Amino acid sequence: MQQSERSRMLGDMPMKALVPKVGLPIMVSMIVQALYNVVDSIFVARYNPHALTAVSLVYPVQMLMIALSTGMGVGISSLLSRKLGAGEREDARRAAWNGMLIEGAGCLIFMAVGLFLTPALLNTLVSDNLQNAAGIREMGVSYLSIVTIFSQGIFMAILFERMLQATGNTVNAMMTQLAGAVTNIVLDPIMIFGLLGFPALGVAGAAVATVIGQFVSAGLGLFLNQRKNDELRLRLPDFRPDAALLAGILTVGLPSTVMQAIGSVMNVGLNGLLSSFAQGNAAVNVLNVYFKLQSFVFMPVFGLGSGMIAIVGYNFGARNRRRIYEAVRVSLTWAVGILLVGMLVFQLFPSMLMSIFDSDAEPEVARQMREMGVNALRTISWCFLPAAIGITLSNVFQAVGKGTYSMIMSICRQLLVLLPVAYLLKALFGTVDAVWWCFVIAEAVSLVLCLLLYRRCDRKMLQPLDHTQAQPPQPAKGDAI
Repeated sequence: MQQSERSRMLGDMPMKALVPKVGLPIMVSMIVQALYNVVDSIFVARYNPHALTAVSLVYPVQMLMIALSTGMGVGISSLLSRKLGAGEREDARRAAWNGMLIEGAGCLIFMAVGLFLTPALLNTLVSDNLQNAAGIREMGVSYLSIVTIFSQGIFMAILFERMLQATGNTVNAMMTQLAGAVTNIVLDPIMIFGLLGFPALGVAGAAVATVIGQFVSAGLGLFLNQRKNDELRLRLPDFRPDAALLAGILTVGLPSTVMQAIGSVMNVGLNGLLSSFAQGNAAVNVLNVYFKLQSFVFMPVFGLGSGMIAIVGYNFGARNRRRIYEAVRVSLTWAVGILLVGMLVFQLFPSMLMSIFDSDAEPEVARQMREMGVNALRTISWCFLPAAIGITLSNVFQAVGKGTYSMIMSICRQLLVLLPVAYLLKALFGTVDAVWWCFVIAEAVSLVLCLLLYRRCDRKMLQPLDHTQAQPPQPAKGDAI
């Protein structure tokens, strides 16, 4: 019997090679994920600019669904990595089953939202100040109902992706995301505009394409986990609820969920603020376009972070302090490099980026969006570099079981600083252009807090580790030779 080659890689491979080896496949899949988010908005904008507004305004609810599924996925991945690093492989397999229970419960919550609460949510999210408010509500109800009622795909896709990542099997994890994203990209124009004999479904077509892509990703993830992921292959004898394992997932997963869900609250607050301006439709669309475009820059860093959680979590379980520090240093270098390139692109080519979302049906709306968007992209992108440090150190907190630190950072950044500063800037200057600076101010404050929390985490959790005390993981009964 011997330890899995992939898990041994997390503990032994030189870090300069390990971080890109584990992180690059996830980064590629995240970039494709960002691509399909952008393509989705491009097709919706070309179909009807008011449709883009509808999708933008329901996006915070969709963000909540993503926050719960991926937040719990972080908790699952963190616990699995630590269990594998400590050689507790039977516990790891049971933890995977308990992770499925948690993701399944989350799915049921959003199915209930889609069945019973969608019209009421749209009445709250869509301001009467907007042009064609009634039409925007109708399109929003159509889109949101579909993606929530059929949310099983995204919750199971995240579960199997994180199980593959936890053992360093990031290539197969990448394949699951690629399959879903490519499916969505192909189906978007077919479903929205009615190509190849299909009826033109408009905004509902975009939702249908999204849901089908998520189910494709989940199906492939289940297949690859059962065939290629020996350490965490799901077996019925391992299936039993375990309070300790559920608590281990929730300890990291709940703060991570809250951390991401706060972004939804922030989005709703900013949408409400921007809707109050005379060019409210254009301002809301610009905010949505920014989030779509910045995902091209941030998604690779988040992908790098997913790999980093597996590496740091494994070596934390193995008590190897030196490799944790190396992982942080190498990951920081990658994150700063990626976001520096992204900042330069946003500074130099904002008009070109905004022109991608031009609407042939409403050229005047497109002109307003482009003019407003150029200044928005240049202003907000100044926050990219401090964000690189904050994201990387936040992943360390999650990997060692201190997800509450990441949650504190997000609450500070997006609720205690960003939204109040946005409303203050509007009151002081009265312009949309002034509001965009709230992102930069919030990121600077968050960075200071992040550094203080990392110092505390390092002193209390990392410095006491001694890699000379690490015990080699013991093979579990029944593991293959």
